[in-house]
Amino acid sequence: MKTFLSRSVIGIFFGAFIAVLITSSVVWFGEETLLNGPLFVKNAFGCMFAGWLYTVSTLYFETEKLNLPIQTLLHFITITIPFFIIAIFLGWIPSDVKSIIAAFVFFIILYIIIWLCFYLYFRHQSKQLNDDIQNL
Repeated sequence: MKTFLSRSVIGIFFGAFIAVLITSSVVWFGEETLLNGPLFVKNAFGCMFAGWLYTVSTLYFETEKLNLPIQTLLHFITITIPFFIIAIFLGWIPSDVKSIIAAFVFFIILYIIIWLCFYLYFRHQSKQLNDDIQNL
């Protein structure tokens, strides 16, 4: 429970940081001189929810009762469905079928790349720890 709460706080704060960073970038690099307050708040809450979801959902990978394919499947479903609901509702992804399919394909490709990077990193860490134990 302590891990869940600490990750929740980290995820919410990270999501808020991303929301402010994106908004600042739009103001700084775009031609927006006036912000829509309710739209900013709605998008900030969406970013905070996404940040929370992404940090908390990694707890699947710490459940030793589940094997890696099941952990990955549960994690993928847990982050994909809520993210797409929020993204379409908030207008991050246009609600036409072509845009949703394109976003989903991009999402899957990005998920695979990130998953492989984490997998290779932790496999390397495991190998290094095992080598260190062998050398004791």
